[in-house]
Amino acid sequence: MGQLFQTALRKSGFVLSAFGLASLLVWHVQAEEADDQPPRQFKQGALIRFEGTITPLLEHYIYRKLDVARDGGADLIIIEIDSPGGFLDTSENLAEHFLHLDWAHTVAFIPEEGLSGAAIVALGCDEIIMGPKAHLGDAGPIFQGEDGLFRHAQEKIRSPLALKVRDLAKQTGRPPALAEAMVDMDLVVYRVRNRNDQRETFMADHELESDEDSDQWKKIQPVDESREKHFLTVTGERAVELQLADAVASNRDDIKRRYGLENELIVLEPSGVDTTVFILNIPIVTGLLLVVGLIALHVEFSAPGLGIGGVIAAMCFLLFFWSKFLGGTAVWLEVLLFLLGVVFILVEIFITPGFGVAGITGMLLMVAGLLMAGQHFVLPTTTRELNTSLQSLVVIVGAGFAFIAGAFGVSHYFGTIPVVSWLALDLPDADEGETSADGKDHPKPAPPAEFPVEVGDWGVAESPLRPAGKVIFGEAYVDVVTDGSFVDTGKQVRVIDVSGNRVVVREVDDTT
Repeated sequence: MGQLFQTALRKSGFVLSAFGLASLLVWHVQAEEADDQPPRQFKQGALIRFEGTITPLLEHYIYRKLDVARDGGADLIIIEIDSPGGFLDTSENLAEHFLHLDWAHTVAFIPEEGLSGAAIVALGCDEIIMGPKAHLGDAGPIFQGEDGLFRHAQEKIRSPLALKVRDLAKQTGRPPALAEAMVDMDLVVYRVRNRNDQRETFMADHELESDEDSDQWKKIQPVDESREKHFLTVTGERAVELQLADAVASNRDDIKRRYGLENELIVLEPSGVDTTVFILNIPIVTGLLLVVGLIALHVEFSAPGLGIGGVIAAMCFLLFFWSKFLGGTAVWLEVLLFLLGVVFILVEIFITPGFGVAGITGMLLMVAGLLMAGQHFVLPTTTRELNTSLQSLVVIVGAGFAFIAGAFGVSHYFGTIPVVSWLALDLPDADEGETSADGKDHPKPAPPAEFPVEVGDWGVAESPLRPAGKVIFGEAYVDVVTDGSFVDTGKQVRVIDVSGNRVVVREVDDTT
């Protein structure tokens, strides 16, 4: 009897064990099938190519393309990544943006390479799809030392980044420890199994120690890619095994089949606007734009009125600030600072002649506006930000010196420049007199050393004063500027101010 009972127990135990094994096998198969299926059906997909070094310019390019995709009704966004990484703060910004994108499902598709900052960006997406031999990981932060060599960042930078990538992985359903191992070269991660429900995942020692049910987890084996002195980097197939990626795909057609897209995939390529913004943000092009704009502004100030100088200057500075706006580094504050600087310069020229407080203030405001428009911060706090500020300053200073040389050349040859030559005032020959508007000959202009006018003197406009021009006082011709009004040739004017070499005149009313 006892032997029969023991036999029955053994058989029942075998049955239960077999049932449990079958249940576990069915659960595993169902889980794999669930992983192979997209979370839901999508109506319209849009693909944005994410290529090259991650910079603020690329960041805002992605934002513009996301706006286009949303306007096109896309509910599936595929970010095709092929990047070795780039700026850390920009990578974090993009990852956070994808993480909180609530109007579409985001998929990071990595056909070949998604390293460093690109891996961080991918962690912010809802899913990661990789090419079988693609690479993901190696996100350890580095910095460039004073000797020009790159080194691993200090602990005060690594620790916050480790928390950031852990949080990204946790919110998107990936093992946080493996994400942390991408940025911590000394972290060892283990495959662990729960003793109760046989679930398997990946954890590091510090996670096991802090877990309330740490005794329920059993270490199976370390993950080879997370060994010490190595930043975790995995291929596409391995990433799927480690639950970092959701599936492998060789090309875009595989992506379309996976998500069952009925409509044609919208592929968003760089447009003419994007290319123009990129070109205008190249430092040498930016400097050239500033030089041309400043010289054109000088021409307009020399012969005021809505002329060719004002139009060219307006176009140059509009293009400069437009490119910085779309590049993500400028806001309206920089534009206001620059315009305020121009106003101060105009006050210095036409209201309080001389080189004083208004002129210096105007120059400083213009430089501040141009400098701040090329960076997304006010004052640099890191080495990279300092380098960015120095680069912008070099461009502005270089443009300033080029402007001085160009302005001198324009002033010297102004009358021979096509299109704008009508603005120039023809000077008389050094050995001859001049013929005035009344047809009479007059002697040559007085040399600079013989300044022949005083406040209250009267003269006749020998050329249109717009508001700069030439006036004859007795037998001498003098370059003058009006108090702001335009004066026609032949009108009488009176000197109201003499400051240095600047003579300010006002038209005399014939009725007085």
